[in-house]
Amino acid sequence: MSTLEVTLQDACTAPGERPDEAMVVNWLAPLATRLDSASGLTVRLVDSAESQQLNNTYRGKDKPTNVLSFPFEAPADIPLDEDYLGDLVICVPVVNQEAEEQQKPILHHWAHMVIHGALHLLGYDHISDDDAEEMEQLERELLFQLGIPDPYIINGSENLTP
Repeated sequence: MSTLEVTLQDACTAPGERPDEAMVVNWLAPLATRLDSASGLTVRLVDSAESQQLNNTYRGKDKPTNVLSFPFEAPADIPLDEDYLGDLVICVPVVNQEAEEQQKPILHHWAHMVIHGALHLLGYDHISDDDAEEMEQLERELLFQLGIPDPYIINGSENLTP
């Protein structure tokens, strides 16, 4: 089993439930077993303003979003002892609001967003239907290992919002 070093930065001053570093590490543990080498990632918790600014700058969408993933690519001339996967930026108010709207336990939705973002760092995406199904199935499997139900089923119907 490879190790996954997680750094949690809480830059959000807005109130609302959020995970601590131990929770994030626990949620990513099933994913760490699938990695080939020691890796690291940073999870930054932000408010709506920072999320909106980053979403606008990097995706051209002028609104806050639940999670943004920034994969890291090391310059070829800089050797690293471990693979650094990249950074996740997760918006506390958006994730908590989504959980409330979807009538899910807040920390279940947080776990989903952390895993969803980490999968993006590993190259998974949901642009095409086939890619989306592959990524969603892996999310389901990883969350199941944590005892968290299928995040795409809400009140008996499929939810299409990761």
